[in-house]
Amino acid sequence: MSRYSLPAAPVAVPAATPSPVAVPADPDRAWQQRSLRAVWHPCTQMRRAEALPPLPIARGAGPWLYDHGGRRYFDAISSWWTNLFGHADARLNAAIIDQLGRLPHVMLAGCTHAPAIELAERLSALTGGALGHAFYASDGASAVEIALKMSAHCWRNHGRPEKREFVCVRHGYHGETLGALAVTDVAVFRDAYDPLLMRAHLVASPDARQARPGEDASTPARRAAAELRALFAERAGRIAALIIEPLVQCAGGMAMHDPVYLREVRRLCDEFEVHLIADEIAVGCGRSGSFFAFEQAAGGEGADALPAAQAWPDLLCLSKGITGGTLPLSLVLSRDAIYEAFLDDDVARGFLHSHSYTGNPLACRAALAVLDRFTEDQVLAANRERAAALSAALEPLRGDARIEHLRRCGMIWAFDVREAVLPARFAERFHLAGRAHELLIRPIGRSVYLMPPYAFDTADAHWLAERVSATLDNVLSSTSSADADRTPEPPTA
Repeated sequence: MSRYSLPAAPVAVPAATPSPVAVPADPDRAWQQRSLRAVWHPCTQMRRAEALPPLPIARGAGPWLYDHGGRRYFDAISSWWTNLFGHADARLNAAIIDQLGRLPHVMLAGCTHAPAIELAERLSALTGGALGHAFYASDGASAVEIALKMSAHCWRNHGRPEKREFVCVRHGYHGETLGALAVTDVAVFRDAYDPLLMRAHLVASPDARQARPGEDASTPARRAAAELRALFAERAGRIAALIIEPLVQCAGGMAMHDPVYLREVRRLCDEFEVHLIADEIAVGCGRSGSFFAFEQAAGGEGADALPAAQAWPDLLCLSKGITGGTLPLSLVLSRDAIYEAFLDDDVARGFLHSHSYTGNPLACRAALAVLDRFTEDQVLAANRERAAALSAALEPLRGDARIEHLRRCGMIWAFDVREAVLPARFAERFHLAGRAHELLIRPIGRSVYLMPPYAFDTADAHWLAERVSATLDNVLSSTSSADADRTPEPPTA
């Protein structure tokens, strides 16, 4: 039997029947059983997975995923925020296939190739040249590790090795490798490994939901910046960098904040000589409404204004959507001043970070095809129309007394279910109920969010809003023995 084939269907032999009669097997169930026997799934308590096995997916097309029985599911979360233009997109696939016939891979140490060069050039151009070099990696956490190492090593090369502390934002998430986890403030991911981690400074979140009566979203942002200023005033001589998720803290519950926070932290980092790292792994590639979220730091009025050339971070991490959900790739864009700090005859002063598939040509070519789509299809303009349609379709939820904080940033929507009506294992139950309504959706705690591919029209938007509302009704109106189980559930993105 091929290792990719399904196990044979079970056979039943009735006593009165001389010949065996095949009983059709449930192909999805067969794949679930095989997966549970062999695969250790991410972000999953595998004991729980035995009762709630993973959903086997056979193929994808546009925003839809299909199981082996032909049932469809709208990918409302872009498969962990990676998919931009729909599954099995023909234009992205064609670019990858073309590259496959030319050069699938070559090491980037001592060699180079067109896709890596062109991608770095085009991304730099999108920053107006403010971020001049790209360092490639494979995943978001690796990009964060690289940015942290670059910052500390840069200060060391400048003769300031004492600047090796980092600052992160409360409820922020930057990945699960040890360096990235050290600047992450989501307890369920961090606590088991806390003894292994370096210590980072934790500052207030600019989350707009913290606005008090009579305040707008800018007020909690300014309060958070004021707390950061106090820390910098005390510790800047030892702080290497601040890392933030611009505009949306995604894994922390889609906490959205005003762009004034970006302007404030940029000024503070300049004033106190601290590097600013922007983790755009989730919010880049158009999710925030602009290609880079940090583009929205530019502007403002009066004393608050910040010119575009000054607004960029020192290091910018990008992953997820950069290949449109096709291949793993991440990268760190850096200001020239950081890059130049590593130029020396001494090899030890260079940045000696690597992995075997750094700058893989297939992944870089997929990313170039993504950039082509943004230009050729005027994606950002089209997304404004999509966003307006889905926002209008979701508007009736604003009057639903069971929820609060209906919010949007670009192509990301979220609302929170009120604690008073929240059932046990809400996120898990919402995910399962969503499947019955043809949705692949995974709330984070009590926050329900939508981050769909850029592949839906007005009719799809209304359908999606109706299905989310119906799923909410099912979960909040149902009663189950699970209500007696108050075991906390982890946030699931």
